[in-house]
Amino acid sequence: MSNKKFKNLLICTDLDGTLLNEDREVSKENVAAIEYFKSEGGFFTFITGRQKVIMTELYDTLKPNVPYGCFNGAGLFDGEKNEFIRLVTLPDSAAEILDYVAEQFPQVGIQLNTKNGIYYQQDCIVTEAFRERTNTQYQYGTFKTAGEPVVKVIFASEDGACLDRVSEAVMKHPKAAEVDIIRSEYIFSDLMPKNVNKGDGLQALAEYLKIDMRNTLAIGDYDNDVPMIKRAGVGVAVANATKSAKAAADLITVSNKEHAIAKVIDDIDKGRIRF
Repeated sequence: MSNKKFKNLLICTDLDGTLLNEDREVSKENVAAIEYFKSEGGFFTFITGRQKVIMTELYDTLKPNVPYGCFNGAGLFDGEKNEFIRLVTLPDSAAEILDYVAEQFPQVGIQLNTKNGIYYQQDCIVTEAFRERTNTQYQYGTFKTAGEPVVKVIFASEDGACLDRVSEAVMKHPKAAEVDIIRSEYIFSDLMPKNVNKGDGLQALAEYLKIDMRNTLAIGDYDNDVPMIKRAGVGVAVANATKSAKAAADLITVSNKEHAIAKVIDDIDKGRIRF
């Protein structure tokens, strides 16, 4: 084991817009490179904004050999043991923020995500499309009716400017100091527990694995990836990344259409990326 090329190195990737292509699929080139990286002693995983309950297919495809992150790092899930090793939830006071947003922005979708479920306080065309894409069902729910603590909330709209106004309204709310809000896609803004993000999740995972943060690489494409890109020993942005993600990165690689993960692993293998 001591002769393995990638021993004690951890690669952590975002999914949508980074590992996944425009069809939300994993290329065979990326799959092959990941398997090679793991076979040579490397640790591979992902941290996504997605909910754990819709991760089964991708988990089976990617086969991370360490726990993966969901809910933007608020959750770390061990697929082998089938249990969370970390789960941070929103404070109950966030319910007031949701009610305020629902009143001020009736056109915006409000999706509540818990450990085991997905609920909708308000629906819209974007949340309808999400259910169709993920083959999940509509369930109405609020903080009071969800039945378990809420990990994160997604505000959804086709209108990015509208989501900007939602974020402004949230940050002016009396309870704003107890939460964070970050853009995860053009059509999504995520309400998160305070100081909980992908960078925080990466740090928690490295500590769990007893890996020095200098031996970690994180790669992403969007604003919610910035904290883990900054926190990692090597931070990488794909060519299709937002300006903020690129600004946070140590280097910029090819786009998600060009097998970015395979490219990064090859660059590590060839010594073009050093830790």
